[in-house]
Amino acid sequence: MKKIIISLFVLSFFISCNQTEKKEVSKIENPTNKVVLSSEIIWEKLNPARGDKSPQAGTIWGDRKGKVATGFLAKFVDGFSSPPHIHNVTYRAVVIEGLIHNDDPAAANMWMPKGSFWTQPKGESHITSAKGNVNIAYVEIDHGPYLVKPIDQAFDNGERPVNISANNVVWLNHTKTNWIDSKSNAEISFLWEGKNTNKTKGLFIKLPKQFDGKIKTDGTILHAVIIKGKLNYTLPLNQEIKTLDPGSYFTSTTKAEHQVTNNNKEDVTIYIRTNGNIYVE
Repeated sequence: MKKIIISLFVLSFFISCNQTEKKEVSKIENPTNKVVLSSEIIWEKLNPARGDKSPQAGTIWGDRKGKVATGFLAKFVDGFSSPPHIHNVTYRAVVIEGLIHNDDPAAANMWMPKGSFWTQPKGESHITSAKGNVNIAYVEIDHGPYLVKPIDQAFDNGERPVNISANNVVWLNHTKTNWIDSKSNAEISFLWEGKNTNKTKGLFIKLPKQFDGKIKTDGTILHAVIIKGKLNYTLPLNQEIKTLDPGSYFTSTTKAEHQVTNNNKEDVTIYIRTNGNIYVE
């Protein structure tokens, strides 16, 4: 059974991030900010070979069938359980709704609630199960295509899976990281850091209720998906306000200021993939 792996990785990543000086983002002349609402996502079969038993998939960014990095939503019916299988690529995932179990075929069920994070190494035999009226996960890959293959093609690529339940996520406030302004009451959790040359990393940001501020970014890659709660997002060009619910998405490809407001009575959790620095104020 998979072990919950948190402390050493998070602490080492946190130390490296704390050594990064805070970078203020100057006025943006030509903003590249864009949003995609969950209602605009087009759904199709994740594994067409399984016919009506296949989960549904909705691409948010990239191309799941192509060779590029991609982020998509996967939707499972209540009681879904896949046959043992492998994938040709490693993926990372976050539970958005319902309960998800992902482990080797012999493992006891470990149901992960929304806000949980896991990884699935390529080549490793596993099953995925779901429990709840609505079960949705955000899934991302560093390159495609994303394929499902039989377990007789399993192999060990040297990676090991990680399961982090939502209640075991390590959150850092402004006293622990300089990516958070002291007045914002926001928190951040560093999840992973890639070995590729563009220094891509993944993290959670948690915005408290009544938060009204900015997420400043300076990367050429910025993919942000709402995991929990609802967020009002103000587009910089026309000041139009979009309400982003779980599964909705915002992005930018240059330095950017993302004006967001949480008018609700619960925290908002955002998953972010970027190759730059972030500052929440």
